[in-house]
Amino acid sequence: MHPTDPHHDHAKRTDPNWRWTHPSCLDVPELLKHCEIGTGRATGGPGGQHRNKVETQVFVRYKPADVEARADERRSQSENKSVALRRLRLLLAIHVRTPVPVGEIGSGLFRSRVRNGRIACSPEHDDYPAMLAEALDVIAAARWDVAKAALRLGSTTSQLIKLVKDHPAALRYLNEQRRARGEHELK
Repeated sequence: MHPTDPHHDHAKRTDPNWRWTHPSCLDVPELLKHCEIGTGRATGGPGGQHRNKVETQVFVRYKPADVEARADERRSQSENKSVALRRLRLLLAIHVRTPVPVGEIGSGLFRSRVRNGRIACSPEHDDYPAMLAEALDVIAAARWDVAKAALRLGSTTSQLIKLVKDHPAALRYLNEQRRARGEHELK
């Protein structure tokens, strides 16, 4: 999978009516329009005999980026669908880059979560995948310079790093990008 170039489409990024849209930020009905959903039998975990008789495993694949998430640890298909959708949002936040506007940036969501440089968003919160996606988009647009990205987002560098570190796969991704450019890893 190849993430999109965060530096393309300059005209779109300078349009004052442009909205920050990342697939991890879409509401469920809109996200599902771009997804394939499937089910299967779970292979272990809680649920006992019932679990082996019904298809409780759910996978959700976001077709435009060919990113897939699965869940099978819950007893019901609907619970597993919710878990799989959250996992998908996190994977999209890491693996899909969207363009960053020129000038003032930060979605309403991101700005509402930053006070005096501190970012208030627990990794368990529903907003976390969208916050992570926006942070990584801005970091990518800053050529993986977290300090420059933090300045553009109105947060401190340490707070932006903490937001990324709260999801270990995101930190690994960020460090891979930094290593590829000869930059030191973040701890």
